[in-house]
Amino acid sequence: MRHLTPLEVISSYPPHRYTMPSLFETRVRKDPNRPFISFRDKTWTWGEFEEAIQQTASMLLRHGIKKGDRVGIMATNSDAHVLLFFSLARISAIMVPVNPEFGVAEAQYVLNHAGVSALACSTSTFDVARQASRGLEPAPWFMLVDQDSTKAPYLKDLVAKSGMAALPEDVSADDTCAIIYSSGTTGFPKGVMHSQRNFVLSGERHVARVRLQPDDRALCILPMFHINALFYSVASAVTAGACLIICPRFSASQFWRLAADTGATQVNVISAVSTILARRPRSEFVPEHKLRVVNGAPFTREAMDVFLKEFHVERVIEGFGMTEIPGAFSNPYDGPHKVASMGRPGVHADPALTWTQARIIDDNGNDVPPGATGELIVRIPTLMQGYYRDPDQTAAAFHDGWFKTGDLVRQEQDGYFYFVARKKDIIRRRGENIAGAELDRVISEHPAVSEVAAIAVDSELGEDEIMAVIVPKNGATLTAADIRDWCAGRLAAHKVPRFVVFTENMPHTPTHKVAKFLLKKDTTLRARAVDLLAKA
Repeated sequence: MRHLTPLEVISSYPPHRYTMPSLFETRVRKDPNRPFISFRDKTWTWGEFEEAIQQTASMLLRHGIKKGDRVGIMATNSDAHVLLFFSLARISAIMVPVNPEFGVAEAQYVLNHAGVSALACSTSTFDVARQASRGLEPAPWFMLVDQDSTKAPYLKDLVAKSGMAALPEDVSADDTCAIIYSSGTTGFPKGVMHSQRNFVLSGERHVARVRLQPDDRALCILPMFHINALFYSVASAVTAGACLIICPRFSASQFWRLAADTGATQVNVISAVSTILARRPRSEFVPEHKLRVVNGAPFTREAMDVFLKEFHVERVIEGFGMTEIPGAFSNPYDGPHKVASMGRPGVHADPALTWTQARIIDDNGNDVPPGATGELIVRIPTLMQGYYRDPDQTAAAFHDGWFKTGDLVRQEQDGYFYFVARKKDIIRRRGENIAGAELDRVISEHPAVSEVAAIAVDSELGEDEIMAVIVPKNGATLTAADIRDWCAGRLAAHKVPRFVVFTENMPHTPTHKVAKFLLKKDTTLRARAVDLLAKA
């Protein structure tokens, strides 16, 4: 069956004004009775959800929320995320999604920095959110998104009791719709501001990336406090007029059963998810699934082969983006697909619209030749509006109008880009720069390794030594010498770790990346590590 081109998909609907309300309205107008969101045992039609948006926006207005106000949501994935997001956008207010796994201190920083006026919670996060918001002036008001409780009013009841209000007509594409806090791998997280235009354009871009169709069923398993779920999964489903299937949280053991039962045809993942699924018992796999496209990054060769050859997914699309620049790169839908490549600069559904412009520069700001490594800088229509309440960090993020990613990459002669390392993940040893990400990749391929992080530690001779922090697989027998031998057969001698330490678990950022900055602060690691240069 022939699929519509991305341009045919977006052109099949009336024009919009690059606002979230106008985008949604054009999709409703085509057929309000189509399914829009499936969450647990409830399916919303487009028409039902549009009515709910109007009612919820009215409730927010009557409770004092106005243009520019920030409203937090701290809960596991649900239809309430999408409802609040579009309802807030309808009155030009701003959603601040918060990781529901946060403790009091982490949540306190985000809620205070954002200065939220209200907070939507689940019953399981309410107590933490309440403690974290103490001291905020004025104090935010609370609502629960999952059930009626004496702790706070239920969102559904608030909407039912509020009645309709006159909604504003001055919603602009440049109104900020979300402040998404970065993972904070080097310290406090930064609040990345995005406009309604960025959300709409990201949806159109993602339609081009994965060829999403109006009859597709897009499965959302990634957390909605993250740019991927909101600006890829939600945005593209709305843009294509498709059905969005919302999963409260990712479960590896239930993934294939869920995909098959819901008829999902597309899903976005991250590296940890793809690797976990590739290594899960095959008894959990359900061959009747209909997944056509899996999109994510980065994929190991192992995971790529498993998804294509064992799971029989038609296409696995690997790419690259950041909270600040969603949808920047990807392997082309029709190929060639190159494992471990960021792909090429992204294209919009309308090829006439210029999308990603990319350069690779050295420390002096000069462009480097193909094959050489340098820092990636980017221009893109979905570029963030800036870091909330942080003009200095915003200014520091740019070089002559180009966004500095902080990532070291290279571009080959064929135009494909390859990630090398974060600039702050470079280990300087024996006069050579070594990418921690390369060591992570090589060591993670050892059959007894579950997770690894290569970090720099002080050397007696100056510069750095390499320490490999490793979580072995359950039941595996693994020694430091095994790691040394594995690396020696695959890496140059100066890249082989000197120190190896085994641990039961790693610290992670909210987006499931290893928090190397926390490992570097752990003074016990060096004391517990095996020094492979020590004399017996």
